[in-house]
Amino acid sequence: MDNNTNVTKPYVNIEENSQYIIREFSQEIDSRELVWHRDKENRLVVPLENTDWKVQLDNQLPVLLTTPIFIKKSQWHRVLKGTGMLKVKIYKL
Repeated sequence: MDNNTNVTKPYVNIEENSQYIIREFSQEIDSRELVWHRDKENRLVVPLENTDWKVQLDNQLPVLLTTPIFIKKSQWHRVLKGTGMLKVKIYKL
């Protein structure tokens, strides 16, 4: 992700430590803010609540975020807005 602190992020980190981040995406977010991006480490994204939000990995169809999803370091991906709020736990691997 971009480390530029001037960039507004489409989420809020609720809790963060060296092992994981708990992150929330508001139902009020504009879908255009959910852009393709890459992360600097492998990640396991675990939904913390039932949701119809989706994750799309590069060259793959979007999948519902109902089970944990592994995202490889530097793999392009994006979140697709569903209804309600999205709350996930992201493990840095």
